[in-house]
Amino acid sequence: MAENRASVYTGGYPEGYPEGVPCWVDAQLPDVDAGRRFYGELFGWTFEDATASSVWARRDGAVVAALAHKTDGRMPTVWTVYFATPDAAATTRRIRAAGGQVVMAPFPVDGLGTAALAADPEGAVFGLWQAGPPPGGHSGFGVRHTPGTFAWAQLYARDTEAANTFYGHLFHEALFGPGAQPDFGRAPVGDVFADVMPPHFLVHFGVRDCEAAVGAVTRLGGRVQAGPFDASYGTVAVVTDNQGASFALLQR
Repeated sequence: MAENRASVYTGGYPEGYPEGVPCWVDAQLPDVDAGRRFYGELFGWTFEDATASSVWARRDGAVVAALAHKTDGRMPTVWTVYFATPDAAATTRRIRAAGGQVVMAPFPVDGLGTAALAADPEGAVFGLWQAGPPPGGHSGFGVRHTPGTFAWAQLYARDTEAANTFYGHLFHEALFGPGAQPDFGRAPVGDVFADVMPPHFLVHFGVRDCEAAVGAVTRLGGRVQAGPFDASYGTVAVVTDNQGASFALLQR
């Protein structure tokens, strides 16, 4: 089983995801079974137990996301994007030095790797993922950029220049290095949301037909927050699932 996991966790990078590349997403939900029904219907995901409190979602056999049970009802119901790092402890030190905060210090995850949660200087929360060694280590997405899989992460910030400085320093090669093809954009909060909305990351999943996917979301008990609208990277609709976790649908 470990060998099979390792073989699909390359996501187009035979040696694993480089530092600063979005490599994984998960949702913290009050009801994982309800999440399985919602996302299974919406994206065609199948599921398998990953840990005692979470399940992995697969699309055409490849891992694409995780759904986890919230252990504390005060925690937000939210999708989180994780950026790859070769050394989570060193990256959290750099985050602090640049004015960010460490929400959860690096911690091991069932032999799969090391995770951490951090916030940028404006308070937008994101994850870090340091893959564990093979054969059992989890590198991240087995497939992306296809319908029903991760397609983009958009940071809605108050000050996009400050965000470019912070993340450009943290993940320079992935964002601005030679040949970089980032899956990570920055935009003002007011472009889509009310100005009072706090800065945050919005995970985007690919769809073939944005209008049809929006219809499926509402039919499954979710709701539409914005769109569909045209962005520089495609047609986007911002939605929430039937438990309140926000995400976006992206038609390239």
